[in-house]
Amino acid sequence: MRKKTPTQIPEIPELERELKRERYKLRYKRTLKSTIYALITVAACAVLVATLWLPVLEIYGSSMVPTLEDGQIVLSLKTGKLEPGQIVAFYYNNKILVKRVIGQSGDWINIDTDGNVYRNGEKLAEPYVTDRAFGECDIELPYQVPEERVFVMGDHRSTSIDSRNTAVGCITQDQVVGRLVLCLWPLKDFGEIK
Repeated sequence: MRKKTPTQIPEIPELERELKRERYKLRYKRTLKSTIYALITVAACAVLVATLWLPVLEIYGSSMVPTLEDGQIVLSLKTGKLEPGQIVAFYYNNKILVKRVIGQSGDWINIDTDGNVYRNGEKLAEPYVTDRAFGECDIELPYQVPEERVFVMGDHRSTSIDSRNTAVGCITQDQVVGRLVLCLWPLKDFGEIK
């Protein structure tokens, strides 16, 4: 027969310590769970906002120099109507291109051999363009912008492939990602995009 060992009954201070430890574990688990849920909720909201209203984009290439340069990070805003002079990002062949709005549906666009752009017979004042060029233009000028389309051009006219070329052509509202409004990075360039 086996001998029974006497059971030790814990004393009150020991029980209180164990009870405190169990309560702490329970509070810790609750706090950790609520923190994780809060982080997931914030991340989901940030993704929705960034996708639906304020897409953040990185600039690649030189078609918008000097206004935008390679590597800059910009904030765009989903918008309804696009106005001439605004810079927009749009989908083209599974890429996002960034160009400036020059004309809207019904406008007549003309470009002379020196690279000066005319909308409805009036020469555009384009202080953002440093190198005027005719560029890769294979459309017949003067050109009337089709219904529900927008004519866009890059600010670096000699390198930009844009609505002057039938490969890109005029864009539709469905292609638009958003209007660029703010440069976020690098910090030295932080500010409104014009």
